[in-house]
Order: sequence, then structure tokens, then C-alpha cells
Amino acid sequence: MSTSPSHKHFSARRRGLVMAAAAGATLPLPLVVQAQADNEIVIGGSIPMTGVFAFAGVGINAGIADYVKIVNDAGGIKGRKLRYVPEDTAYKVDVSVAAYKKITSQNKVNLYYGDSTAFSKTINPELERNGQILMAGASFATELNDPKKYPHQFLVGPDYTEQFGILLRHIAKEKPGAKVAFVYSDSEFGRDPIDSSEAVAKKLGLSVPIKIMTPPGSVDVSTEVIKLRRAAPDYTIFHGYILAPIPEFITQGKQMGMTSKWMGTFWTMDSSTVMKLGEAGDGFMGVMPFRYYYDTSAKAPMLEKIRAMRPEYQSTAYMQGFLTAMLFAESAKRTLDAGKPLTGDNLKAALNSIKDFDTGGIIGTPISIPGNSIPVGRVYRADMKAQRMVAASDWISLAN
Repeated sequence: MSTSPSHKHFSARRRGLVMAAAAGATLPLPLVVQAQADNEIVIGGSIPMTGVFAFAGVGINAGIADYVKIVNDAGGIKGRKLRYVPEDTAYKVDVSVAAYKKITSQNKVNLYYGDSTAFSKTINPELERNGQILMAGASFATELNDPKKYPHQFLVGPDYTEQFGILLRHIAKEKPGAKVAFVYSDSEFGRDPIDSSEAVAKKLGLSVPIKIMTPPGSVDVSTEVIKLRRAAPDYTIFHGYILAPIPEFITQGKQMGMTSKWMGTFWTMDSSTVMKLGEAGDGFMGVMPFRYYYDTSAKAPMLEKIRAMRPEYQSTAYMQGFLTAMLFAESAKRTLDAGKPLTGDNLKAALNSIKDFDTGGIIGTPISIPGNSIPVGRVYRADMKAQRMVAASDWISLAN
């Protein structure tokens, strides 16, 4: 995945902001602030452009910037332009908090993108004190899917428990009574959906004969693979990893004669990540809330726009950033259409009024957002010959 266009865009935008600030310095300060307050809708962003999560941050940044450009090229929202103000956080909570404070102190921010679960939880009291901002981000943590605790935040997709729910529904339909193993990392991310998903599996008539927890990242998993083979699951769901140790599990499991189908959740499911599994990954399945960049199986005008803007493959993180900006813009539009000021409460109420909304094919079914998540997804399967992810299910909505 090429990162240079996004980095260029990022640095060019920063240069542009510096130049704009220099130009504005000649005006009386109240006039500058007033001009922004009246004419701009500001999206701030704690974006991990460097560090361990940069593979996602670069895509997220490009997705937000591209949708902002689409809106502004069409005249903005009720004559008001969007302005995107990102800062690199290197995926560090303290840097992300500092970025939030810097961006919100220098701009009248209405919408904000956060880079992690830890940041979303840490900044929440500050967000509530501010009262003027609607926030979304890279996290799909189940804990954030609570409108009472996090009234001004939302998830751009299903939370991790809902992602498991979509996979388990697919399994129950494909093989009633199947045995499903859960393999997850010893991290907050990894543990998030495990206990609640075991209960969901049982409700669907599935059994969970084994749950295996490993340290995050690459480790020797030979002992765990032996335990997994003994349990003989029909399906194995991995969660709390990006890639390692998934390839080790699959390769060793197949060598031992396992016939399990292998599955993952959102952060494993980018096309470029799955393709790194190589031959062992053929048939690997997982849940994805968005269509893949190259999916032409149905009419998707927004995907066509993206492909025209960026002729090279864009990651699922890009899609998530792009859709976040779309939902931010729609919330602002609905708030202004109602003649209300852009406050956190009004923006969230506008977001929650979204019902049967067409995302232009980014998500292949109309979406509604009654709470803090979009509980919709689809199961995709890896076709290693075609080097693509192909649909293995219809769109599955847990709201139904």
C-alpha cells in the first residue's frame, strides 16, 4: 500500500494551514475567529500517521481528506466549507490528548476523529466538558457502544461483540450446531467480545469447545495448536490481532490435519493483510462493515468516485475514514437544516435520526444509527488466486 500520496497531502495541508495562519495574522483577531465560526465546520483529528498503527492512519487520513474535498467541491454544507485539521499521534495516548487540546484550542472544532479505544476513553470527560463536539474514531470497542456513558461518541461500524455476532449468525446459518473456537490476544482489544460472544453462540445453538488466549504478536503457538486440534472446531475465530500469530495457527493446524474454517475481525481483514497469509489463507473469512475498494458486484457510486480519485487500491481503514467524514457531514447538515447550532447534543441527535441512509454503496445496505454503532456487516472470503476478498454472505444486520 503506497503511503506517499497521503503523506504529501498531510504535509501540504499543514503548510497550507501555516500559510493561512500567516495571512490571517494581518487581520484583527476577532474578525479571524468570527470568520471561522460563521463559515467553517471543523473536523479535528488525532491521526496515527507514524508508529505501529500508521498502516491504518495513513488510509484514515486520506479517506477523511477525500470526503472533505468532495463536500467542499460541491459547495459545502449550506454554504459552509468543511476544514480538516489533523495531527500525527504515532498511536500514543498522551500525544493524542495533546493533539486534541492543541487543535481544540486553536479552532472551533465541531467534529473529531480519535485514534484508539484508550484515547476515546481518556478524552471522554474533556469531550463532555466541551459539549460542542461529536466524536468517532478507529475503535470498535464494545464499551464505547453505550450512549449513556459516551453520549457524544459513536463507532463507524459494528462493535467487536457485534462483529462476532455477525460471524456467529453466518456460521449458524451455514452449519447449524457447529463447534466454534475463539482464539484471542491477552489485551483489552482481544478480551473485549469473548465472554458475551460465548453466550451469543449458545443462543444460536452453537458450542464453544475451547477458548485460547495468547500474548499479542508473534509467539510460538505449537502447544496452543495441539489444544485447538483436540477440540476439533468447525470454525475458529481470531480476534485481537492484526496478523501474527494467525498464519502460524493456520499453517500448523492444517499440517496437523485440521479442517476448521478460519475467521477474523475488522483489523485483520484488510485485503493487503489477508493476502500476506499466502497459500494457507485461501478461504480465510471475516467480517467487514464496508465494501472493498475493488468490489464492483453492485452499483456503488461513492466507490466509483473513490476509484476515480485514487486509482490504486485503498485500504479498509481508508473506507472507515471516508465513511466517518460522510456521517460527520450528514450530522452537521441535518443539524443546520433544523436551524440548530452545532453542539455535541444536536450533532448526536442528528446522527441518531439517520434511518435507512444510503452511503453510496460503501455499505451495501441502507443504514440506521439508533445508538452508538452501525450493527451491520458482511462475511468476506479470501480468494488467493484472484488476490481478492469476495463476498461469502449477504449483508447481515443485527438490528433485524
